[in-house]
Amino acid sequence: MATMVPRLSRLRDTLSAVTSLPAGAPVIGLSAYSTRARWGIWDTDAVLLPKRYTEAIVRAGGVPVLLAPIPGVIEAALDRLDGLLLAGGPDVDPARYGQERGPDTQPAVVDRDQAEVDLLATAVDAGLPVLGICRGMQLINVARGGSLIQHLPTVLHHDEHAPGPGAYGSHPVAVAPGSKLATVLGRTAVPGVPTYHHQGVDAIGAGLVASAWATDGTVEAVEDPELPFCVAVQWHPEEGDDDALFQALVTAAKQVRPARAGAHSVPT
Repeated sequence: MATMVPRLSRLRDTLSAVTSLPAGAPVIGLSAYSTRARWGIWDTDAVLLPKRYTEAIVRAGGVPVLLAPIPGVIEAALDRLDGLLLAGGPDVDPARYGQERGPDTQPAVVDRDQAEVDLLATAVDAGLPVLGICRGMQLINVARGGSLIQHLPTVLHHDEHAPGPGAYGSHPVAVAPGSKLATVLGRTAVPGVPTYHHQGVDAIGAGLVASAWATDGTVEAVEDPELPFCVAVQWHPEEGDDDALFQALVTAAKQVRPARAGAHSVPT
């Protein structure tokens, strides 16, 4: 019963936010899965994303739009967007960082990898704010030439970051003072974050700096200090009760929207 209270509170907050979204609220694109799914009588390929991502964007005052992972097409949507969220999902193909797939690494999802790399590059070129979550952080790091640890338990000798199938863990995080992340969260120590990942950052990509760590040394956040807003975290804030990262993304999107207003007009 105790776990139901925060869930009901989040639902009320989301419904309240929906009814109060202003005209011209920033539009946030969310990268989505392309996977097999079942609902009702159907069992077919689908484009989907856990609902809590979209709810968090709505509570923050944004309009969420799911982006299908179609390379060569998906980046065209960015002309109509004000911000980008690269969401969690399957492992990034190790070939992208010069390694062979290990025994604990999931099969490559080549189309999603390519689509999100293209999205990221186009979004940065367009000056859009970017938030990466879990896989999103790993993809940003790999896109910048960094690498990943393919299976953390073999290095750390514990499974604290992903304690069981479909079950989120929790661990404290230390945040770098003076970082964008510290400003967003308003603190440099977080007692517990929702976590579910078996991979992590190894070599950090060009232009990125680490801005948070777990107690075991795992990099828990990276950011690009040269960009107005490019922040990525290894944990799953959509599963917690702190919407600060989503609010920061939407706030940054509001700041870029006026300069991009012409790109949102629909030709007649």
